[in-house]
Amino acid sequence: MLNQGDLFILYSEKGDTYLLSFKADTSFSTNLGNVVFKEGLSFGDTILSNKNYKFFVLKPSNFDLIKKVQRKTTILYPKDIGYMFMSTGIGSGSIVAEVGSGSGALTTALAITVGDSGKVYSFERKEEHQKIAIKNIKKYGLEDRVEFILKDVSKDGFGDYIFEALFVDVPEPWDLVTPAKKVILPGFFWVSLSPNFEQVKKTYFKLKEHGFFVEKTVELFEREILVREYGVRPSERMISHTGFLTIARNLND
Repeated sequence: MLNQGDLFILYSEKGDTYLLSFKADTSFSTNLGNVVFKEGLSFGDTILSNKNYKFFVLKPSNFDLIKKVQRKTTILYPKDIGYMFMSTGIGSGSIVAEVGSGSGALTTALAITVGDSGKVYSFERKEEHQKIAIKNIKKYGLEDRVEFILKDVSKDGFGDYIFEALFVDVPEPWDLVTPAKKVILPGFFWVSLSPNFEQVKKTYFKLKEHGFFVEKTVELFEREILVREYGVRPSERMISHTGFLTIARNLND
């Protein structure tokens, strides 16, 4: 049974999704009609709108939380985030950092992954972006796991921190290689996302120059399959190029 303030996904039979906070005896208006949320609503329930369309009450997935953040910047896609996390082995208790808080999508995923015993340090140089990220993290109740730091790391460095993994999503990742060398544990991970080949090339050689082992750069695609009674086939649309992921490890001097 949902309690007051619990987050849930309202999923229409037409495929529309809404991330909502539960309040008993309130309604929500959609293009498929009004939906009323009564006391005793539970995950897995089906509700009919006043236009007789079905809506499903679902537990939010990590994918849902990431995709539904309020955004002012582009966000990382789950297909990329999942690969980044599997390539670094972070988990409960990990101490990690990101440069480029953006809208807080990656911050959210990191905070969920490191758990109550871990910590995420989120560095951002633009205050307007940081404010949005903080708002999203508070909405999900993850603020105790994240420390937001307003700072241009490329100029001022990271300070006295040590990280198991550093996730970089800024236009000039190569500018962060020198300060990153001092704060990533030996043998541990650098991950950067860059939209174009020129950025990848410059970052790659900067990492090599500073004693990193560059493991790989990859590009990932995601294509949905349309499952129907007849004519099962791939969708005409897909999430194709979102960026190139570069994975590297810090080596001892």
